[in-house]
Amino acid sequence: MDATVEGQPDYLTLSVDIVSAFVSNNPVPAPELPSLIAAVHATLYGLSQPAAAPAEELRPAVPVRRSVQPDFIVCLEDGKKFKSLKRHLRTHYDMTPDAYRQKWGLPPDYPMVAPNYAAARSSLAKSMGLGHQRRKG
Repeated sequence: MDATVEGQPDYLTLSVDIVSAFVSNNPVPAPELPSLIAAVHATLYGLSQPAAAPAEELRPAVPVRRSVQPDFIVCLEDGKKFKSLKRHLRTHYDMTPDAYRQKWGLPPDYPMVAPNYAAARSSLAKSMGLGHQRRKG
């Protein structure tokens, strides 16, 4: 086995040796030889690289059960408290509410607004008459 100065194998020489052994026993059209050499070289080089580190398990900043409180919602990304989480997710993490829910395995109806804040906004809208058809005449 040939080796380079750094102690790493010469992948091109190894690839050529493997391909020549393969071609001596198997018929391979000449136009396919460069792609075969490239594929063997890429495979050998890929095998020499360290395996990708396993993905770290996601850990929320607070337990999911405690993230929704009557007056605020706690962001699972950083543990900060908000009345409305949507803008924070977009500006700091470039995430949509759906992407946030999917990342943390939350149900589709997981709130993005604190319950008391949502109730206050709802009562304000009702007092203004929003959502009702205006009577004609």
